[in-house]
Amino acid sequence: MVAAGLQLVFGVQKIVNLACGSFYALGAYFGVTVVTRALAAGLPPPLFLVVLIAGGLALAAIGPIVERVLRPVYDRDESFQIILTFALVLMFEDITRFIWGSSPYQMGNVYLVYGQWKIGRLTVPVYNLIVIAAGGLIALGMGFVLSRTRFGRIVRATAENREMSEALGVDMRRIYARVFTLGTALGTVGGALVIPATAVTLDVAVEVIVEAFAVVVISGLGSMRGTFVGALLVGVLKAVAIAAYPELELLVIYVIVIAVLVLRPAGLFARAAA
Repeated sequence: MVAAGLQLVFGVQKIVNLACGSFYALGAYFGVTVVTRALAAGLPPPLFLVVLIAGGLALAAIGPIVERVLRPVYDRDESFQIILTFALVLMFEDITRFIWGSSPYQMGNVYLVYGQWKIGRLTVPVYNLIVIAAGGLIALGMGFVLSRTRFGRIVRATAENREMSEALGVDMRRIYARVFTLGTALGTVGGALVIPATAVTLDVAVEVIVEAFAVVVISGLGSMRGTFVGALLVGVLKAVAIAAYPELELLVIYVIVIAVLVLRPAGLFARAAA
């Protein structure tokens, strides 16, 4: 989801958004907070998933604010974009430390309220399967929005030819704000969905940035379908590495990225140049 948001923002706004990892981290921290308070207020445990998603969507309200900060570097060199978005990463990290402290945050075992599913000798929490299904549904929803709605057609036209879209009367500022907010929502909801089964730390933003960029490099810029396949590839290989030899977790990702850059620099699913 983070990689999809990164791909979407770059495809339309042509900006390298390093802050995508910070949105994920904020979604995770905020998700822990809202669920913990909701459960303390008497929320039935099975409904915590609804609160998580609602919290992630609500946090996406920071999208228009951040997008407004990034406007001065839209048409400037990529180095300015990287410097500014990395500065935002550091700022969000300090904000996170100020609000939640530096200790890891987690929700305990509340996600086990949905039970566990035994597959042979393996025991898989049902919540993990719910997250996988949610990711698939969000991918289908993104595909529908981009291909079947008026907003999606405008977004694709803008990504293809911004000058022509603007000449036809498209309000670029409004489109940019909406696209960036959608990208932000993908990150915040993604962080909120993952946090119940793990713990969130201050350095999670940088880790997610590395993985998101790896997915984009593998898939190729401009391909949302490629991003879906690239994310599956990175996720599965990372899981296999953790199960077989945890020390190879990051190395496996870097090896794939290097191989793609050497053999197919444009990415596995990049569109052919006209």
